[in-house]
Amino acid sequence: MSDATTTDLYEVTMAMAYLNEGMTAPATFSLFVRDLPPGRGFLVSAGLESALDFLSAFRVDPEDTRTFAEVLHRPARDLAALTGLEFTGEVRAVPEGRVVLAGEPLLEITAPLPQAQLVETYVLNQLSHQTAIASKAARCVLAAAGHPVVDFSLRRTHGTEAGFQCARLGAMTGFAGTSNVAAAAACGLPAIGTMAHSFVEAFASEEEAFRAFAQTHPGPVTLLVDTYDTRQGVRTAARVLHDLGYAPGSAVRLDSGDLGALASEARTILDRAGLPEVRIVASGSLDEYAVDRLVRSQAPIDVYAVGTRVGVSADAPYLDSAYKMVQYDGRPVMKLSAAKVTAPGPKQIYRRPGHPDLIALSDEPPPPDSQPVLETAMRHGQRTAARPTLAESRERLTADLADLPHAARLIEHPIAPKAVPSAALTVLTERVRDRLHVLAAAGVHTGST
Repeated sequence: MSDATTTDLYEVTMAMAYLNEGMTAPATFSLFVRDLPPGRGFLVSAGLESALDFLSAFRVDPEDTRTFAEVLHRPARDLAALTGLEFTGEVRAVPEGRVVLAGEPLLEITAPLPQAQLVETYVLNQLSHQTAIASKAARCVLAAAGHPVVDFSLRRTHGTEAGFQCARLGAMTGFAGTSNVAAAAACGLPAIGTMAHSFVEAFASEEEAFRAFAQTHPGPVTLLVDTYDTRQGVRTAARVLHDLGYAPGSAVRLDSGDLGALASEARTILDRAGLPEVRIVASGSLDEYAVDRLVRSQAPIDVYAVGTRVGVSADAPYLDSAYKMVQYDGRPVMKLSAAKVTAPGPKQIYRRPGHPDLIALSDEPPPPDSQPVLETAMRHGQRTAARPTLAESRERLTADLADLPHAARLIEHPIAPKAVPSAALTVLTERVRDRLHVLAAAGVHTGST
């Protein structure tokens, strides 16, 4: 059974109906976020590479067909038309790491209608989740204002695959490392780790624990100092690091309490012990809001380790994302449902210095001095370019963030820029809407012009 079965049942039933009706003409579907979550001034496009991997390998094999038949309680022969179906379409998408706004398509798929329908669930899942995580991670980097941020999220993410994605997306947005060994190895990231409170508790004294850890791991070490009394823990760590000559590159980690106040006291203790080069790492329920407050208070924290709140995007755990048909067999289509109106036709985003983003029809001439944001990522079911490196995606993000208005980059109460439709898109939208109203009044139900 392949990933083709990782789909909602109605994708299968619709695809079968399309095949039975001979509706295999090209359809274009647009994936976008209707509105940004509260507290977001922008989003960071992510998940495209996972989606392209899926589409490149997409093929309904006989076992998949048997699975579909089993859940539908029908003989496999009834679904035989699905067997061998592959993705042969085109993908135009915003590259990973680029800033996107509400209403802007992150991705558009054009493929024979049954294909474009069957891949909806998986593609929507990948881009929605990863864009939410990447957006929060990028805000953490902004909040840290140049201080390193590291990923400690794996143990509480919603599954290990999500944990891997969090580590990768953290690196894409500027994190300095991850505790996730598999992600560090697969993505070429620095692996970051310290010790748990259980390690300290296993020894007769805190000092014995610190010495055993340091002697087992020659070189810089990070000692967790808040198992018992944090201030005494810092003093003990300072003594051990001084005695063993492990100060350069080493650190103490604060994981609870008033991190700002404790960091100030820890800095004083370390400096008085002649260890000004020993860094202070802070962790424990941190996200961009907590990091922002600590940075603005000038807490002497050198490294911020973020975990659960970032790994599940706690304040905005989902996006109001949608995957909607915008054209079938050359005819622009749209949805008129209250509060969920869609704009017809394949689109392009044009980005211009000093101007709002323009959402235009894909075949419109570009405005002067503008840059198209959607790029062709697949043709005939095959990638059109090599997979970008995390460094390349990070460079794109750095450039886009620099061009965002300051108000959009704020951690507290950001103001998101608004993309605007082109004149041609506005005209097409009104034409399709008027046509649909006329047909509805006449009792004809159709989504075409």
